[in-house]
Amino acid sequence: MITSFKIFLVAFWNYLLNRWIMFIPFHSIRMFFIRRVLLKVGKKSNALMGLEIRKGKNISIGDHCVINRNVLLDGRGGRLTIGNNVDIAQETNIWTLEHDVHDDYHRDKGGSVTIEDYVWIASRVTILPGITIGKGAVVASGSIVTKDVPAMSIVGGIPAKVIGQRNSKLLYQLHHQPWFQ
Repeated sequence: MITSFKIFLVAFWNYLLNRWIMFIPFHSIRMFFIRRVLLKVGKKSNALMGLEIRKGKNISIGDHCVINRNVLLDGRGGRLTIGNNVDIAQETNIWTLEHDVHDDYHRDKGGSVTIEDYVWIASRVTILPGITIGKGAVVASGSIVTKDVPAMSIVGGIPAKVIGQRNSKLLYQLHHQPWFQ
């Protein structure tokens, strides 16, 4: 049975994590806590200051990923799986839970989000629940992703639509750990 004290403790921990710990200007300290909160964090992955985590035990991050400043990762409505060598730019929101606009009682509905290897998500993107972004895809700045994104495609807009194809052999490995960020 969940008591109101347990609910308070969980809320207080989430407050400390998202409003204090995630703003410590040393990535090694932040990553120490992130590795304990998330389901999985791969080798040489890094998150910059301002990361917000919601239900971290449903979130996994692969190897060589970069999660930039002020990114929101939501695991409340399903699994959020981020592959290897994924670059997520600042102020991106990835949701697994939203309200059902057709529900008379404003209930939640959720869906897992999968971001495959070598995906590049530019700044200020919003990804809605139930989405898969295919290997090597690029999501342009300011886009809202409402449907699955095919591998190696470039999408942009509101809602995001295919605007091009990526021509890369995807041979790189990300490793970005700037000082005091």
